[in-house]
Amino acid sequence: MNRFVLSFELIDSPLLTICAVIAGLGVFAVIAWAPRRIVPTLLIGASAGILMYIVAHILEARGLFQGPLPAHAATWATGGIVAVAIGVVGICRRPWGRRVVGVVTVLAGLFAAALGVNTSYGVTHNLAAILGVQALDPASLPAPTATAGDPATLYQNWQPPAGMPSKGSVSALTGDAKIPTGQYAARDASLYLPPAAQVANPPALPLLVFMMGQPGSPDPTNLAKALDAFAAQHNGLAPIAVVVDQLGAADRDPACVDSAKYGAVSTYINQLVPQWAEAKLNIVKDHRYWTIGGFSNGGSCAAVYGAKYPEVWGQMLDIMGNEFPGSEHVDKTVAEVFNGDANAFQATKPSVIMAAAPPGTYTGHLAIFTWGSEDTTYGPGQKANSEAAQAAGFTVVTYVVQGAGHTGEALDASLTYSLPELAPVLGLAPPAS
Repeated sequence: MNRFVLSFELIDSPLLTICAVIAGLGVFAVIAWAPRRIVPTLLIGASAGILMYIVAHILEARGLFQGPLPAHAATWATGGIVAVAIGVVGICRRPWGRRVVGVVTVLAGLFAAALGVNTSYGVTHNLAAILGVQALDPASLPAPTATAGDPATLYQNWQPPAGMPSKGSVSALTGDAKIPTGQYAARDASLYLPPAAQVANPPALPLLVFMMGQPGSPDPTNLAKALDAFAAQHNGLAPIAVVVDQLGAADRDPACVDSAKYGAVSTYINQLVPQWAEAKLNIVKDHRYWTIGGFSNGGSCAAVYGAKYPEVWGQMLDIMGNEFPGSEHVDKTVAEVFNGDANAFQATKPSVIMAAAPPGTYTGHLAIFTWGSEDTTYGPGQKANSEAAQAAGFTVVTYVVQGAGHTGEALDASLTYSLPELAPVLGLAPPAS
């Protein structure tokens, strides 16, 4: 499929407004074409909308959406179906002009409903992310020739050169730049290089490895936006970020561990990705300046990996993660991933891993946990894990996004809050006073 189509912005663009306006005009045209039938036409549209609204909330109550529906999601779905129903009325009645208007109304209503629901979630910014495919240009990796210096005082010693780009770059780690995946069928990762990484003689920068949620893909859009905003306030400095795939496909959940069914995902992220990054990127080699992070399912994996591999990951960023991998489908996870071994499943919970660590294991490690105040599905688990991390010796920071659920709104707010919190320990900002 055309790369332009796959990468076209769906959330931060006027496309939703355009579709909604066309659908609204189509509804008006269908009704105005036969004003004597306005009452039955409106009744058909209203009945379809009410049914859609009821079905959406029934499915929500049954847990199909893995948490509460975001604000306005049901409204967009309802409005779109009203337009579709009225458009169908137009298709069923002559003349041909009215039928053509009906077809346009149906299509615009469907697109408005889909785009509106997607915007309410605010996570998948393009068709590539929805389909779980990669549409970014292939990465052209700069030679690993970073300027040496004390990473703890980088913010003091760095002076941005003339001609430094104003924004970071995003690209696909494919072809010659692909990260070896070993015994795991990972989709191509994405790379974010901040402005300071795109100059001659760049400084060695901290590393952030990030994972998105399920369903999802290694889409860097939300993270790149937040890192660009951070870099704009810090002379072009920000972590080099690699967005990796901990799922293998949108409908899979390997539960963050190596398994016979899903492959060696933990080995990929905690061994192969770090080895590749050290060899290919201009990053600080001291792992205290490395962060493992993620959103939702990816946040759950970040908590597991940050707890299990403190020698690899100096810091942990868990944005709205599950309390433990597979929490939404425990029986399925135990059966598929752990071959029915409930004890092995239990042992992978972040709280269990942290509680078993020797005293002092996490001294000097920062763990950030965030969640939306309306996220009743994942919020309690985040709070519990933050308390477990505190008890285990992490330096813990928590942040609750007020009025937000499990959505892109909370993801964006969490990143905006968390990056400045990480900055002092990554050498990107002075220590907090």
